[in-house]
This record gives sequence, C-alpha cells and structure tokens, in this order.
Amino acid sequence: MLTKWKTYLKITQVSSIARRYFVNNFYDGMLTILGSLLGFFTYILTGTPTVESHIIMLAGIGTSVSMFISGFSGSYLSEKAEQQKIKNEMERAMGNFRAEISEAESQSEEEAIKKAMLNDFVVKKLRTSRKKRPNRPKKKKKVKTLYEKAESFANKIVSLVNGGAPLLGGLVPLIPFVFVRDAGLLTFIGSFLIITVFIIFLGVFLGYISKGSIIKNVLQMLLAFIITFLVTMPILLFTPNGNS
Repeated sequence: MLTKWKTYLKITQVSSIARRYFVNNFYDGMLTILGSLLGFFTYILTGTPTVESHIIMLAGIGTSVSMFISGFSGSYLSEKAEQQKIKNEMERAMGNFRAEISEAESQSEEEAIKKAMLNDFVVKKLRTSRKKRPNRPKKKKKVKTLYEKAESFANKIVSLVNGGAPLLGGLVPLIPFVFVRDAGLLTFIGSFLIITVFIIFLGVFLGYISKGSIIKNVLQMLLAFIITFLVTMPILLFTPNGNS
C-alpha cells in the first residue's frame, strides 16, 4: 500500500501542491477565527469584564468545521471536474491522431477488396452463430490506468489538506479558552499571541522551502495579521448594538 502511494506521489507531484494548500488554508483558518474573536473582544473593550468561553468555542468550532466541509467538498469537486476535462481532451486528441494516421495510410485496390471480402465472411459467420445461440451481453469492466489511479489519489490528498488545514488553523486560536470558564482580557491576549507565533512559524517554513528571505516572509504574513486588526476593530467598535 505504501509503495503504491509513493508511486502515485511521484507521478502526480502532489506534495508541493498539498504543501502550498496547507500553508495558505491554515493561515486563512487562523485569520477567519481571529475575526470572530475580535467580535467577542469588543465586549471586553466596551466594559464587559469577561465572556463565557464555551460561547466563543462553539462559534469557533462551528466555523472551523464549516471551513473543513467547504474546503474538502469544493476542492474535491473542482479537481475531479478538472481531471475529467483533461481526460476528455486527451481522448479527443488521441482519436484525432488515430484518424489522421488512418487517412495517411494508402491501401491498394487489392488489399481493399480482400478486406471487404473478409469482412463479408466475418459478418456471415457472426449471423450464423447468432442464430444458433442467444446473445449474451457482456459487461465491460473499465480498468483504470496507473495515471488515473494516481490522479484519483492526488485528488483525495489535496481535498483532505484543503479542508483539514483551515480546520486546524481555526482550532489553534481557541486553545486558551479551553482552560478558563470565563475569558477575560488576558485570555484574548494569549490567543492573539498564539496566532502570532504560528504565523511566524509559517513564515519561517515558507522562507525555508522557497530558499528566500525568512524575515521577509514572516513580515508579510504578520502584516496581514495587523491589517486584520486595524480594519476590523474600528468597524466592530463603531457598529451600533441593539441596546444603543
């Protein structure tokens, strides 16, 4: 089984695609939950001392599971459709190629007559045999090629990564809320610090695999994190609530 999987990975080169999807979607998952956390964080900033942790976790887990289902199903269906399109184009191209070869081959008049006579003989034989025994339709079992099996395997791997990465990324910021019943300012700060640490890890990882500047990658990812804060917080703070 492992040998087959290794062969499929070599054929499809899916490792690099899965790696890219994991980083992007893990990062997206964290920032998505960050937006949800900022919504609860405004309660702390506007005078509410604490927020019940289980409410925050329910919202975060529900969002993370939704991201998993969305990422998995969307990736699986789109990749499957793309593979079918490529397969159809290849079959169409092979059909055209065979037709061109057939037209290019010149047949002599004698060969054509022999072929016609042979076909006539075969047809008569078939008709005679059909009269003697009833027709039994045979089911043709479609056998997948190695490439088709590898593509199917790659599709499943990419779909799992595309769905699993945002799920994990969404659960990471919720870690501090597991240990407290009521979340206060320090709990939220702890969650934001965890997000920052994981963003730094992702930046280092991207810099390592790209052989580029690690510092540049870390700063670029942290910039999106800061922009999320700067854009979201004013909107949430100045959004009127039902009591005002």
